[in-house]
Amino acid sequence: MMQSLIDCAQILLPEGEGPFPVVVQMHACGGLHAMQNRYAAAAVEAGAAVIILDSFRPRGIGQGEALLTVCSGLRLRGGERAEDLRMALDWAVEQPWADPDRIAAAGWSHGAWSIMEALAADDGHPGVAALKLAMLVYPYAGPLARTAKNGWGRNRPAVLACLAGRDMVVGRLAPRRAISRLQSDGLSVELLEFEDAGHCFDEDEAHPPGVAYRPDLEVLLRRRYVNNLRRVLIEPYSPGVSSGVAAGAWARGPA
Repeated sequence: MMQSLIDCAQILLPEGEGPFPVVVQMHACGGLHAMQNRYAAAAVEAGAAVIILDSFRPRGIGQGEALLTVCSGLRLRGGERAEDLRMALDWAVEQPWADPDRIAAAGWSHGAWSIMEALAADDGHPGVAALKLAMLVYPYAGPLARTAKNGWGRNRPAVLACLAGRDMVVGRLAPRRAISRLQSDGLSVELLEFEDAGHCFDEDEAHPPGVAYRPDLEVLLRRRYVNNLRRVLIEPYSPGVSSGVAAGAWARGPA
């Protein structure tokens, strides 16, 4: 499964020899869309390598099936999909261009849930334990999720969380409870709350009916994403790193 996951992933590297900080991005339950590339491009420009996972293609799950079965919780729940993050981290730290001491994960909705489940498992997985930053965008944190109840135990990455005030998919209370648990446990949490935004507000291709795409808020969130990458993964380790990436930066798309 690991090889299929990596074969279907997009891997983008900044210019230079590295080793680079690495971010694993995990899409929402609606599947992989272009907005993931916009966040990834901003991260690469800041000096981070990005692995954009596609959790559906290796499993033969189409978009329609994903909306019916994954978004409804019938299959591939966050605890199961957390294994994708573990496998991606296991693979990444073996790459010569990756710095295993500077790893982050970013997830949207179901992807954020999967990251949270990997952290809540607190099973000693070395890649998960090494995470320095977790970005959680409109995360599912309902009855099937464990963060609010268990916290993340020994796992203590910095957290950038973004909640939507008009989220009719994952709601407002459950994500707030999960984030409050992390704050109570003493984790460093930056919380963005967009009061007039709905679920998947930064998705221009696939957002729930009645939810407006908000490019203005996407720009704000992308800026905070980059700022956190710089603050946690780049500046403390390589204060002289250039944030510019030439047009010839290496990238590999899915096979």
